[in-house]
Amino acid sequence: MNLAGGYSGHSGDYSTGAAQVIMPHVVGSVEVYEQQTSWPLILENSQVVVLWGMNPLNTLKIAWSSTDEQGLEYFHQLKKSGKPVIAIDPIRSETIDFFGDNATWIAPNMGTDVALMLGIAHTLMVQGKHDKAFLEKYTTGYPQFEEYLTGKSDNTPKSAAWAAEITGVPEAQIVKLAELMAANRTMLMAGWGIQRQQYGEQKHWMLVTLAAMLGQIGTPGGGFGFSYHYSNGGNPTRVGGVLPEMSAAIAGQASEAADDGGMTAIPVARIVDALENPGGKYQHNGKEQTYPNIKMIWWAGGGNFTHHQDTNRLIKAWQKPEMIVVSECYWTAAAKHADIVLPITTSFERNDLTMTGDYSNQHIVPMKQAVAPQFEARNDFDVFADLAELLKPGGKEIYTEGKDEMAWLKFFYDAAQKGARAQRVTMPMFNAFWQQNKLIEMRRSEKNEQYVRYGDFRADPVKNALGTPSGKIEIYSKTLEKFGYKDCPAHPTWLAPDEWKGTADEKQLQLLTAHPAHRLHSQLNYAELRKKYAAADREPITIHTEDAARFGIANGDLVRVWNKRGQILTGAVVTDGIKKGVVCVHEGAWPDLENGLCKNGSANVLTADIPSSQLANACAGNSALVYIEKYTGNAPKLTAFDQPAVQA
Repeated sequence: MNLAGGYSGHSGDYSTGAAQVIMPHVVGSVEVYEQQTSWPLILENSQVVVLWGMNPLNTLKIAWSSTDEQGLEYFHQLKKSGKPVIAIDPIRSETIDFFGDNATWIAPNMGTDVALMLGIAHTLMVQGKHDKAFLEKYTTGYPQFEEYLTGKSDNTPKSAAWAAEITGVPEAQIVKLAELMAANRTMLMAGWGIQRQQYGEQKHWMLVTLAAMLGQIGTPGGGFGFSYHYSNGGNPTRVGGVLPEMSAAIAGQASEAADDGGMTAIPVARIVDALENPGGKYQHNGKEQTYPNIKMIWWAGGGNFTHHQDTNRLIKAWQKPEMIVVSECYWTAAAKHADIVLPITTSFERNDLTMTGDYSNQHIVPMKQAVAPQFEARNDFDVFADLAELLKPGGKEIYTEGKDEMAWLKFFYDAAQKGARAQRVTMPMFNAFWQQNKLIEMRRSEKNEQYVRYGDFRADPVKNALGTPSGKIEIYSKTLEKFGYKDCPAHPTWLAPDEWKGTADEKQLQLLTAHPAHRLHSQLNYAELRKKYAAADREPITIHTEDAARFGIANGDLVRVWNKRGQILTGAVVTDGIKKGVVCVHEGAWPDLENGLCKNGSANVLTADIPSSQLANACAGNSALVYIEKYTGNAPKLTAFDQPAVQA
């Protein structure tokens, strides 16, 4: 695209969009994709582990590259150690069941995590158990935050009693939580779902603030971590070679390519806003931005019709561009809504390399082609190489840099081998590695096994200052104060979402869209594995026993779930393992709309396409209210996995 002058890309992602923008203001790093304090130190030093909105037994199957599987082993060791685990989640996940008697399950009302953290923080303060020395030396802005905490700034003390009223967690339990955290070396592990909500920026900011009040940041086994549930964060980084990425040497001129003279990137979760408002102005991270006038979309390697919120609104906006091209292996919903679909090879039909462990870099793995490309499928690399030539004479040579598939793989491998050699790690030559078809394991590092996140900062906060304006942890941000966003104030704040228990009528329930256990988002929804988890041949909906009885719903019933944005059919799973007033439909089911009804139970038909705030403009998919009833009509036939009519 840059060969044609440029394009409008995206910033952030759906997983961690809010945290990626707020965390640099707080700790000087995106944090959510950083290595964590090593697991060996947690097992040795942590006395209490808090799992806040995370389900690692489910999500540790996920990695950007390939999972190294070590995180699950460490959680098994944590269970064996008998250390107490506090699990804070509206649903009793498989992780909570896994820890059994070691775990205490606390189920707050959805979206109230900040209020719960504030109640804990207030208890620490009034009992004098907050670490004043740490706050003075390593943070800035605590006095302003304390005025909010005590109610001096708004006449509302954020006491445990106040928090109990909002969260539904008993006051005594909140006080006990604070006392337990203060009396022990405590590791606060948090997932990402809590920041995929309206005002999601506040969640991780407040958790860092709570950890700072405990004063254990930078100690072995203490502090906080946001990646223990993903790609085996905390598995110590190995020493050796690391595979690089393809170079991006071709510069573009996106501002000239856009009709409105606009921008090079938009926050990824605001794609529908951009399509609806070409040339429109909006705020993002302290700057006024302009939406480009998008005439064409090329979508490769993503499933926006399953992971974007408010599917019906997306479908309408998707009609606005003059052409949409999708590169895909399967007839996904995104492919079905394209003008042109380019059949792309699967990983079985191409040669590639990967590493295991986003953080550990534990192995380099050869991925040899198992079968030749089927039918007319082509590799992405070859498609883009030919496109480059069409866009500009000689473009193919510029794009490929004169390398074919195997030449690029050798280039990646040779770069890793050079890095390994510098670390005194021996790797075979590429041809031998490829012929042997065996993974290469990198060397363990005693230093990395003793890695403490923020350990250097704690040892010398001047020499190892953070990347914030103050060089410290910013509990109060003067930068955000200057931005003046009411939906993202200058310190962590409880902001009630538009849709939550506090705004629900007597028949509405809160919708949780958790990650599914048997697929990666939407991948494999079509496969035989679906029979293992489907209920009434649809995506299941988990509902509390008392709520099910109130609405006349039995286990296995076909259920209609709806709100002002749409309606879906699901199969009921009745249990006591979910907060009363909350239902859970896992994200990722392929949408299957007929006369406004999604027959396959895609959760995002119901979720609101609103930004987390003006700061991050991130996904807020966990902020929705729904109605529910037993479906009494004839069950419509599923067509989500049928092939569409194609005009060649």
